[in-house]
Amino acid sequence: MSPDLERLIKLQHLESTIAEGKQKIAAYPQRLADADARLTEARAKVDAAKQRLKDSQDARRALEKDALMYQGRLSKFRDQQAAVKTNREYQALGHEIETAGHELSAAEEKVIERMVEADTMGDEVKQAEAELVAQQKVIEAEKREIAADHEAIDASLKQATEARAALIRDLDPRLAALFESLARVRKGIALSAATRDGLCSLCHVRLRPQVFQRVRTNSEIVQCDSCQRIVYYVPPPPPVEHPIVRT
Repeated sequence: MSPDLERLIKLQHLESTIAEGKQKIAAYPQRLADADARLTEARAKVDAAKQRLKDSQDARRALEKDALMYQGRLSKFRDQQAAVKTNREYQALGHEIETAGHELSAAEEKVIERMVEADTMGDEVKQAEAELVAQQKVIEAEKREIAADHEAIDASLKQATEARAALIRDLDPRLAALFESLARVRKGIALSAATRDGLCSLCHVRLRPQVFQRVRTNSEIVQCDSCQRIVYYVPPPPPVEHPIVRT
């Protein structure tokens, strides 16, 4: 293979490694933001569960006050009934006592419903808190992994950038300029491997037979007539020879 072509292939691999590394590093802030968003969501669930419990408890206390009020009214009507002197007044107070009794029973029943509801909501708070603790552990581990990935990719990116600069220095300036020009207009991909049947593997246009024959030698710099990328050829691996098994 031509030394220049070999350098260009290595340069393309480094270019792709650098682009991938930059893309991963650019994605790290979003990965951290996504992790924090999940933690915020878990905290919001705890807060919402606690608020529902508080609302239920506040409602129960209000009902307990109503029950005390109805209890006081019932006692008052009974005391008044014991002191009346006419049958008409006695019957009227009896009606009031009956009404107050119904109201008291209804309020007490609602208090019991709220107490049962509070038990369920208390369990929901505990469950949400347990899920928050579990989520915190997962996210802490995820952030450690993200930090380790960032450090490793940063080191790999630095190494690839230095290797790229060294290759550019060793490359013919005209070829370096051609590579960088193609990489700019072809989204960082300046080279393309030719397929075994003579296609450019990236633009999928068939190479002219005489061009394909030149590409197969890998002895010169040849560009695809369609996409203008530098084309090279990777020979197929030799067939695997299976040992003869004698019976």
